[in-house]
Amino acid sequence: MVLESLINPFTAEKRPWEMFFVGFLYNTIALFLSWWIFPHYASLIMVFLTVISCIPLVYSTIKKEEKYDMYETKEYLLIKEHGRVLLFLMFLFLGVMFSVVLWYVVLPTSLHQNLFGIQSETIESINSNISGNVIDKNINNLFYIFSKNLRVLMFCWLFSLFYCFGSIFILVWNASVVGVAIGNFIRINLSKYSSYFSIVPLAIFRYMTHGFFEIASYFIAGLAGGIISIAVTNHDFGTKKFEHILLDSADLVLLSIILLFIAALIEVFITPTLFPRLF
Repeated sequence: MVLESLINPFTAEKRPWEMFFVGFLYNTIALFLSWWIFPHYASLIMVFLTVISCIPLVYSTIKKEEKYDMYETKEYLLIKEHGRVLLFLMFLFLGVMFSVVLWYVVLPTSLHQNLFGIQSETIESINSNISGNVIDKNINNLFYIFSKNLRVLMFCWLFSLFYCFGSIFILVWNASVVGVAIGNFIRINLSKYSSYFSIVPLAIFRYMTHGFFEIASYFIAGLAGGIISIAVTNHDFGTKKFEHILLDSADLVLLSIILLFIAALIEVFITPTLFPRLF
Protein backbone atom coordinates (compact mmCIF):
# COMPACT_ATOMS: atom_id res chain seq x y z
CA MET A 1 0.00 0.00 0.00
CA VAL A 2 1.36 3.42 -0.94
CA LEU A 3 0.30 5.21 2.24
CA GLU A 4 1.76 2.43 4.38
CA SER A 5 5.26 3.13 3.04
CA LEU A 6 5.27 6.72 4.32
CA ILE A 7 6.39 5.77 7.83
CA ASN A 8 7.16 2.72 9.96
CA PRO A 9 6.92 2.12 13.73
CA PHE A 10 10.65 2.57 14.32
CA THR A 11 10.71 5.92 12.52
CA ALA A 12 7.53 6.98 14.28
CA GLU A 13 9.01 6.41 17.73
CA LYS A 14 12.14 8.40 16.89
CA ARG A 15 10.24 11.30 15.30
CA PRO A 16 6.68 11.10 16.70
CA TRP A 17 5.76 14.59 15.50
CA GLU A 18 5.80 13.26 11.93
CA MET A 19 2.67 11.29 12.77
CA PHE A 20 0.75 14.56 12.84
CA PHE A 21 1.34 15.06 9.14
CA VAL A 22 0.71 11.39 8.42
CA GLY A 23 -2.66 11.53 10.18
CA PHE A 24 -3.52 14.79 8.44
CA LEU A 25 -2.68 13.31 5.03
CA TYR A 26 -4.50 10.03 5.67
CA ASN A 27 -7.71 11.78 6.66
CA THR A 28 -7.55 14.40 3.91
CA ILE A 29 -7.22 11.73 1.23
CA ALA A 30 -10.00 9.69 2.87
CA LEU A 31 -12.29 12.73 3.04
CA PHE A 32 -12.04 13.61 -0.64
CA LEU A 33 -12.19 9.99 -1.80
CA SER A 34 -15.34 9.36 0.23
CA TRP A 35 -16.87 12.59 -1.04
CA TRP A 36 -16.08 11.60 -4.62
CA ILE A 37 -17.16 7.95 -4.48
CA PHE A 38 -19.82 7.83 -1.72
CA PRO A 39 -21.09 11.41 -1.33
CA HIS A 40 -24.21 10.49 0.67
CA TYR A 41 -22.26 8.36 3.16
CA ALA A 42 -19.02 10.33 3.14
CA SER A 43 -19.05 11.18 6.87
CA LEU A 44 -18.77 7.49 7.78
CA ILE A 45 -16.78 6.23 4.79
CA MET A 46 -14.16 8.89 5.56
CA VAL A 47 -13.60 7.28 8.96
CA PHE A 48 -13.28 3.78 7.50
CA LEU A 49 -10.81 4.86 4.81
CA THR A 50 -8.70 6.66 7.40
CA VAL A 51 -8.74 3.55 9.59
CA ILE A 52 -7.69 1.35 6.66
CA SER A 53 -4.72 3.66 6.08
CA CYS A 54 -3.68 3.44 9.73
CA ILE A 55 -4.05 -0.34 10.15
CA PRO A 56 -0.56 -1.44 8.92
CA LEU A 57 1.21 1.09 11.11
CA VAL A 58 -0.89 0.42 14.23
CA TYR A 59 -0.66 -3.36 13.84
CA SER A 60 3.12 -3.27 13.43
CA THR A 61 3.42 -1.00 16.44
CA ILE A 62 1.30 -3.17 18.75
CA LYS A 63 3.14 -6.28 17.56
CA LYS A 64 6.43 -4.61 18.43
CA GLU A 65 5.09 -3.71 21.90
CA GLU A 66 3.96 -7.29 22.55
CA LYS A 67 7.42 -8.57 21.65
CA TYR A 68 8.97 -6.02 24.01
CA ASP A 69 6.63 -7.21 26.78
CA MET A 70 7.76 -10.79 26.28
CA TYR A 71 11.40 -10.07 27.12
CA GLU A 72 11.35 -7.00 29.35
CA THR A 73 10.51 -7.62 33.02
CA LYS A 74 11.18 -4.19 34.51
CA GLU A 75 7.89 -2.35 34.75
CA TYR A 76 9.34 1.17 34.58
CA LEU A 77 11.07 0.33 31.28
CA LEU A 78 7.80 -1.02 29.89
CA ILE A 79 5.97 2.16 30.88
CA LYS A 80 8.72 4.24 29.24
CA GLU A 81 8.41 2.18 26.04
CA HIS A 82 4.61 2.42 26.03
CA GLY A 83 4.94 6.17 26.60
CA ARG A 84 6.80 6.54 23.30
CA VAL A 85 4.07 4.64 21.49
CA LEU A 86 1.38 6.72 23.16
CA LEU A 87 3.12 9.92 22.06
CA PHE A 88 3.20 9.09 18.36
CA LEU A 89 -0.38 7.76 18.46
CA MET A 90 -1.46 11.05 20.01
CA PHE A 91 0.19 12.92 17.16
CA LEU A 92 -1.67 10.65 14.73
CA PHE A 93 -4.94 11.53 16.44
CA LEU A 94 -4.15 15.25 16.35
CA GLY A 95 -3.33 15.04 12.64
CA VAL A 96 -6.70 13.46 11.85
CA MET A 97 -8.48 15.95 14.10
CA PHE A 98 -6.83 19.01 12.54
CA SER A 99 -7.62 17.71 9.08
CA VAL A 100 -11.32 17.59 10.00
CA VAL A 101 -11.12 21.04 11.58
CA LEU A 102 -9.51 22.57 8.49
CA TRP A 103 -11.94 21.11 5.99
CA TYR A 104 -14.96 21.83 8.17
CA VAL A 105 -13.97 25.50 8.33
CA VAL A 106 -12.81 25.86 4.71
CA LEU A 107 -15.45 23.90 2.79
CA PRO A 108 -18.86 25.48 2.14
CA THR A 109 -21.73 24.77 4.53
CA SER A 110 -23.68 23.02 1.78
CA LEU A 111 -21.20 20.11 1.96
CA HIS A 112 -21.27 19.71 5.74
CA GLN A 113 -24.28 17.39 5.87
CA ASN A 114 -22.65 14.89 3.53
CA LEU A 115 -19.12 15.11 4.90
CA PHE A 116 -19.77 15.63 8.62
CA GLY A 117 -23.46 14.80 9.11
CA ILE A 118 -23.12 11.81 11.45
CA GLN A 119 -20.50 13.57 13.57
CA SER A 120 -22.78 16.61 13.96
CA GLU A 121 -25.68 14.39 15.02
CA THR A 122 -23.45 12.71 17.61
CA ILE A 123 -22.42 16.08 19.07
CA GLU A 124 -26.05 17.20 19.31
CA SER A 125 -26.98 13.96 21.05
CA ILE A 126 -24.18 14.35 23.60
CA ASN A 127 -25.07 17.98 24.33
CA SER A 128 -28.75 17.17 24.79
CA ASN A 129 -27.91 14.59 27.46
CA ILE A 130 -25.69 16.88 29.51
CA SER A 131 -27.56 19.09 31.94
CA GLY A 132 -26.76 22.74 32.59
CA ASN A 133 -23.79 23.98 34.54
CA VAL A 134 -25.62 24.66 37.79
CA ILE A 135 -23.38 23.59 40.69
CA ASP A 136 -25.78 21.00 42.16
CA LYS A 137 -25.94 19.29 38.75
CA ASN A 138 -22.19 18.97 38.33
CA ILE A 139 -22.07 15.58 40.03
CA ASN A 140 -24.76 14.29 37.68
CA ASN A 141 -22.79 15.58 34.71
CA LEU A 142 -19.61 14.00 36.08
CA PHE A 143 -21.32 10.62 36.42
CA TYR A 144 -22.86 10.85 32.93
CA ILE A 145 -19.62 11.92 31.21
CA PHE A 146 -17.43 9.40 33.03
CA SER A 147 -19.83 6.49 32.43
CA LYS A 148 -20.21 7.44 28.75
CA ASN A 149 -16.46 7.69 28.26
CA LEU A 150 -15.88 4.50 30.26
CA ARG A 151 -18.10 2.67 27.80
CA VAL A 152 -16.00 4.03 24.92
CA LEU A 153 -12.84 2.93 26.74
CA MET A 154 -14.30 -0.56 27.18
CA PHE A 155 -15.04 -0.71 23.45
CA CYS A 156 -11.46 0.36 22.69
CA TRP A 157 -10.13 -2.48 24.82
CA LEU A 158 -12.56 -5.06 23.42
CA PHE A 159 -12.06 -4.01 19.80
CA SER A 160 -8.30 -4.27 20.24
CA LEU A 161 -8.61 -7.60 22.00
CA PHE A 162 -10.72 -9.19 19.27
CA TYR A 163 -9.41 -7.32 16.21
CA CYS A 164 -5.97 -6.21 17.50
CA PHE A 165 -6.11 -2.82 15.75
CA GLY A 166 -9.89 -2.47 16.18
CA SER A 167 -9.61 0.41 18.64
CA ILE A 168 -8.19 2.62 15.88
CA PHE A 169 -11.72 2.86 14.46
CA ILE A 170 -13.08 4.33 17.71
CA LEU A 171 -10.12 6.68 18.00
CA VAL A 172 -10.39 7.96 14.42
CA TRP A 173 -14.13 8.32 14.93
CA ASN A 174 -13.53 10.40 18.07
CA ALA A 175 -10.96 12.50 16.22
CA SER A 176 -13.57 13.29 13.56
CA VAL A 177 -16.21 14.18 16.18
CA VAL A 178 -13.85 16.45 18.13
CA GLY A 179 -12.67 18.00 14.85
CA VAL A 180 -16.25 18.82 13.82
CA ALA A 181 -16.96 20.28 17.28
CA ILE A 182 -13.88 22.53 17.07
CA GLY A 183 -14.61 23.49 13.47
CA ASN A 184 -18.21 24.36 14.28
CA PHE A 185 -17.08 26.42 17.27
CA ILE A 186 -14.68 28.36 15.03
CA ARG A 187 -17.32 29.08 12.39
CA ILE A 188 -19.93 30.20 14.93
CA ASN A 189 -17.63 32.42 17.01
CA LEU A 190 -15.35 33.79 14.29
CA SER A 191 -17.30 37.05 14.08
CA LYS A 192 -16.60 37.73 17.79
CA TYR A 193 -12.83 37.61 17.34
CA SER A 194 -10.45 39.55 15.16
CA SER A 195 -8.85 36.63 13.30
CA TYR A 196 -8.31 32.89 13.07
CA PHE A 197 -5.14 33.34 15.11
CA SER A 198 -7.23 34.19 18.17
CA ILE A 199 -10.24 31.90 17.71
CA VAL A 200 -8.40 28.71 16.68
CA PRO A 201 -6.21 28.38 19.84
CA LEU A 202 -9.26 29.18 21.98
CA ALA A 203 -11.32 26.48 20.27
CA ILE A 204 -8.54 23.90 20.61
CA PHE A 205 -7.98 24.60 24.31
CA ARG A 206 -11.75 24.58 24.88
CA TYR A 207 -11.99 20.95 23.79
CA MET A 208 -8.50 19.60 24.38
CA THR A 209 -8.05 20.77 27.98
CA HIS A 210 -9.81 17.61 29.04
CA GLY A 211 -9.64 15.90 25.64
CA PHE A 212 -5.92 15.22 25.90
CA PHE A 213 -6.39 13.00 28.98
CA GLU A 214 -9.49 11.39 27.52
CA ILE A 215 -7.90 10.43 24.21
CA ALA A 216 -4.71 9.26 25.93
CA SER A 217 -6.79 6.90 28.08
CA TYR A 218 -8.44 5.43 24.97
CA PHE A 219 -5.09 4.84 23.32
CA ILE A 220 -3.70 3.17 26.45
CA ALA A 221 -6.75 0.87 26.71
CA GLY A 222 -6.45 0.01 23.02
CA LEU A 223 -2.76 -0.77 23.45
CA ALA A 224 -3.56 -3.02 26.44
CA GLY A 225 -6.08 -5.05 24.46
CA GLY A 226 -3.89 -5.21 21.36
CA ILE A 227 -0.91 -6.60 23.27
CA ILE A 228 -3.02 -9.49 24.57
CA SER A 229 -4.52 -10.09 21.13
CA ILE A 230 -1.12 -10.48 19.46
CA ALA A 231 0.18 -12.64 22.32
CA VAL A 232 -2.71 -15.06 21.79
CA THR A 233 -2.18 -14.99 18.02
CA ASN A 234 1.49 -15.87 18.54
CA HIS A 235 0.45 -18.87 20.69
CA ASP A 236 2.00 -17.41 23.82
CA PHE A 237 -1.21 -18.18 25.72
CA GLY A 238 -0.63 -20.21 28.89
CA THR A 239 3.07 -19.41 29.29
CA LYS A 240 4.68 -17.46 32.13
CA LYS A 241 5.54 -14.74 29.70
CA PHE A 242 1.84 -14.46 28.88
CA GLU A 243 1.12 -13.92 32.58
CA HIS A 244 3.55 -11.02 32.49
CA ILE A 245 1.74 -9.60 29.46
CA LEU A 246 -1.58 -9.87 31.30
CA LEU A 247 -0.13 -8.02 34.28
CA ASP A 248 1.23 -5.27 32.06
CA SER A 249 -2.11 -5.03 30.25
CA ALA A 250 -3.97 -4.78 33.56
CA ASP A 251 -1.67 -1.95 34.65
CA LEU A 252 -2.39 -0.13 31.39
CA VAL A 253 -6.16 -0.55 31.81
CA LEU A 254 -5.98 0.80 35.37
CA LEU A 255 -3.92 3.77 34.19
CA SER A 256 -6.42 4.45 31.39
CA ILE A 257 -9.36 4.48 33.84
CA ILE A 258 -7.53 6.91 36.15
CA LEU A 259 -6.79 9.24 33.22
CA LEU A 260 -10.40 8.99 32.07
CA PHE A 261 -11.68 10.03 35.49
CA ILE A 262 -9.24 12.96 35.55
CA ALA A 263 -10.55 13.97 32.11
CA ALA A 264 -14.14 13.89 33.38
CA LEU A 265 -13.23 16.02 36.41
CA ILE A 266 -11.53 18.59 34.18
CA GLU A 267 -14.45 18.64 31.72
CA VAL A 268 -17.06 19.20 34.43
CA PHE A 269 -15.28 21.44 36.95
CA ILE A 270 -12.29 23.10 35.27
CA THR A 271 -13.14 23.66 31.59
CA PRO A 272 -16.35 25.67 32.37
CA THR A 273 -14.32 27.79 34.81
CA LEU A 274 -11.58 28.51 32.26
CA PHE A 275 -14.07 29.27 29.48
CA PRO A 276 -17.19 30.58 31.28
CA ARG A 277 -18.46 32.59 28.30
CA LEU A 278 -18.41 29.57 26.05
CA PHE A 279 -20.97 27.61 28.05
